[in-house]
Amino acid sequence: MTRFWKWFWVLLIGIPIVALSAWGLQDDARLFVVTFLNGLTLASLYFIVASGFTLVFGLMRNVNLAHGSLYLLGGYLGFFAAQFTGSWLLALAAGFAAAAVVGLAMQVSIFRFMPGQDLRQTLVTIALSIVIADCLMWAIGAQVHQMSPPPWLDGPIRNLPLIRAYSTYRLSLLPIGIVIGVALWLLLNRTRVGMMIRAGVDDRAMLAAAGVNVNLVFATTFAIGAGLAGLGGVIGAVELSMVPGEDTRLLLASLVVVIVGGMGSVIGAAIGAAIFGLAETYGLAYAPTYSVVFTFVILVLVLAFRPRGILGRPA
Repeated sequence: MTRFWKWFWVLLIGIPIVALSAWGLQDDARLFVVTFLNGLTLASLYFIVASGFTLVFGLMRNVNLAHGSLYLLGGYLGFFAAQFTGSWLLALAAGFAAAAVVGLAMQVSIFRFMPGQDLRQTLVTIALSIVIADCLMWAIGAQVHQMSPPPWLDGPIRNLPLIRAYSTYRLSLLPIGIVIGVALWLLLNRTRVGMMIRAGVDDRAMLAAAGVNVNLVFATTFAIGAGLAGLGGVIGAVELSMVPGEDTRLLLASLVVVIVGGMGSVIGAAIGAAIFGLAETYGLAYAPTYSVVFTFVILVLVLAFRPRGILGRPA
C-alpha cells in the first residue's frame, strides 16, 4: 500500500509537470529554457543563504529570524568593500566575515543562554532583525545598491543553442552553489567537526563529558551559518541588488526551503531551493498574478503529506 501511494503521488505530480513542460516548449521554447535557467540560478542563491539557515535552525534547532538581516549586512559591506578595493573576492570575504562576527556575537550573548527556548529565541531575533535593518537604513539609506560583477564574469555567454545568450555571472551561481553544498555536506558527514556538531545536538551533556568544548563547537557552527548568509548577500547584490526589504524576502525564502527540504538536511535544502526557485520563476513568467500562490501551494502540499519535509527525519 505504501508503494502504491508513492507511485500515485509521483504520477499525480509528474504527469502535470510533463504536460506543462511539453506545452511550454511548444509555445515558446526559448522562454521556457531561459526561465528554467533563471529558476535554477535563483535556486542556487536561495540554497547558499538557506544552507546557513539549515545549520542554525534545521540542525542546531536555534530559531534565528535575524538571518535575513545578516544577508543584508553582508551584502552592504561586500558592496562597499568592492567599491574601495575593486576586488569581488575581497568583497565575498568581507561579507562572510562581517556576518560571521555578528552571528558569533549573537550566539555567545543570546543563544547560549536560551537552549531549547524557541519562543524566546523567536521574539529576541525578530527584535534584532528590526534593529539591524533600521541601523543599516539609518547608516546607508534606502536607495538601491547594486554591485558590478567581476570582469571575468561580466557580459553574456553567446552562441548558446536555442537561447543564444545568457549572463555569465548568473550562470556561475550554479557551480558556486554546488561547491558550497558539497563542502557543507562533507563538513557535516565526513569530518570530526561535523560528527561533533551532530552529536552535540543529539546529546550535549554526553559530548561535554567526552571532553569536547560544546560551546566552542556551537559558536563555530553558528558563525559559519551566519557567514553563509553574508556570502549570499554579496553574491545576490549583483543580481538582486541591495535594498531594505530584501532581508525579509530572503528570510522567508530560507524558511520555505528548509521546511520543504527537511530540517537539518543539506541535500533536502538543495531540493527545496530548486523547487522554490523554479516555482517562483515559472510563476512570474507564465502567471505573474498568482506566482506567490504557487509557492505556498507547494509548502502546503509538502506539509500535508511530508510534515518533516522531503528528506526530513525525526528530531
